[in-house]
Amino acid sequence: MKKTATLLVSCPDKKGIIQAVTKFLLSHNANILHANQHLDTENNLFLMRLEWDVADFSLCENEFHSNFEEVAKKYGMDWRLKSNQIKNRVAIMVSHYDHCLADLLHKHKNGDLDCEISVVLSNHKNAEELVNFYEIPFHYIKVTKENKEKAEQKQNEILNRLDIDLIVLARYMQILSPDFIRRYPEKIINIHHSFLPAFIGAKPYHRAYERGVKLIGATSHYVTEELDGGPIIEQDIARVSHRDQITDLTRKGRDLERVVLSRAIRRHIENRILIYANKTVVFK
Repeated sequence: MKKTATLLVSCPDKKGIIQAVTKFLLSHNANILHANQHLDTENNLFLMRLEWDVADFSLCENEFHSNFEEVAKKYGMDWRLKSNQIKNRVAIMVSHYDHCLADLLHKHKNGDLDCEISVVLSNHKNAEELVNFYEIPFHYIKVTKENKEKAEQKQNEILNRLDIDLIVLARYMQILSPDFIRRYPEKIINIHHSFLPAFIGAKPYHRAYERGVKLIGATSHYVTEELDGGPIIEQDIARVSHRDQITDLTRKGRDLERVVLSRAIRRHIENRILIYANKTVVFK
């Protein structure tokens, strides 16, 4: 795998942004591999992703930050730099249903998810044997209405000790507290088993069946304090009919959940997502 760096930029739109950034990179001997941009005309917002081969690049990360600041200030940029040599440290949180967890562990072992899965946290014990098979630390932390605050304190202690970059809720069927969410802004990804904004909250397959929908879906999104209301990263759908029962909807939906969640995680760890106005630009 080539050693690359990725720069994500968002700023008010004006002439010369692309030229200024590419000129800066080329002046330090970058070999640009990918360049993508998007203009939100309604918000007058310019968004861009650049990826380059760093084999002959003349700046280290600290030097990049100090040297690029002049360009960033001129255009009022918010920006983020990432090297593909630094792996995201990922924690997975799961409850009783382990289909998404199993898929992520398998993809990680096969090298399809370029990250480090550092720990799995669960409020059920049933996934422990599966996680142990992949030789990843597993922590069972019981969560009830009475001990929720203490349980989150234990979770936070583990996450802080491991210096986690990304938390994945792989069908973790607990509502996180606002305090927990505020600790990890834009660092918690959830999979919801419906095509949001339809059927937020619990038992979406049951409500979809009762409504007689012809399509079901799955949605992966960043977690905010609004229940199932965070910026959407990835979605997919499957067609259903009047012949399908709740068990059929659930079976088809779980296939979608696996695919949608892994796609969202991959987009995040590859530094392909920019968030604004509670929505995302996802560069392919």
